[in-house]
Amino acid sequence: MRPGMKDVKRVPLCGVSDVAPGCALRVESGGCVYAVFNVEGAIHVTQDECTHGPGSLSEGYILDDEVECPFHQGRFHIASGRPTFAPATEPLKVWKTSVIDGKVCIDPAEHE
Repeated sequence: MRPGMKDVKRVPLCGVSDVAPGCALRVESGGCVYAVFNVEGAIHVTQDECTHGPGSLSEGYILDDEVECPFHQGRFHIASGRPTFAPATEPLKVWKTSVIDGKVCIDPAEHE
């Protein structure tokens, strides 16, 4: 480990190739459900459940860098989790991702 780097537990969620550009994948790991997005080659991980209701964001509509909940059409900026369209008002949890040996990895304890 490089000096200054803290020891972080990275958990693999899926392969990078499992998520095509412009798509999302629902992943269950450690009792949590995540949505893994590929936005123009950039991989992002958010909570899968919409903060407004029971919608699964991995089943939502991806519009550029936003996801629209299929349940009530609220929208979120994928990279930041920020709500962008009502009725969504609460931000999503987002995780910093790493790609290790072709796998999308996160530290489940560290989300924004």
